[in-house]
Amino acid sequence: MKKLPIQKAFTLLEPGPVVLVTTADGDKQNILTLSWTMVMDFTPRFAFLTGSWNYSYKALTKTKECVIAIPAVDLAKKAVQIGTCSGAETDKFEKFKLTPLKASKVSAPLIKECYANIECRIVDHIKKHDIFVLDGVAAWVDGKRTEKRFFHAVGDGHFIADGKIINHRRIMLSKLPKGV
Repeated sequence: MKKLPIQKAFTLLEPGPVVLVTTADGDKQNILTLSWTMVMDFTPRFAFLTGSWNYSYKALTKTKECVIAIPAVDLAKKAVQIGTCSGAETDKFEKFKLTPLKASKVSAPLIKECYANIECRIVDHIKKHDIFVLDGVAAWVDGKRTEKRFFHAVGDGHFIADGKIINHRRIMLSKLPKGV
């Protein structure tokens, strides 16, 4: 084995997929690119990390809701570009030619071009670490999309696209919740 500098260790665990988080604060809608997300168990409970350095932070803390939109790999470049500008000066839906769709249970919009969208309510904000804990309240998938592969941030400007699917469902069946 070759020693890896400890400051690069996070690149081994950097979660994915890269997601786009939408918010709505009154008349202003915004999109935030994130790669720090976590599934908390087999329920629709999730977490992500962001802080006051992001324009969407104020809307998240005020409205306590958002949409986690999951782009497929065909939107990778656009998702990265979204993360390099601020919603304070930029209408990201307009600039990146994305279509906001009305959500069913939250005021934040879905993104039509994404493979999936999860409407969420924030149930906890661990301020010490700026971790938001969310409950999914509705989920949408565009089964007609031909591109369904996700992409994952390594953390150093490189990304990994999903590849071959390995099916071990039969082995795990006794551990999966009913309906999954």
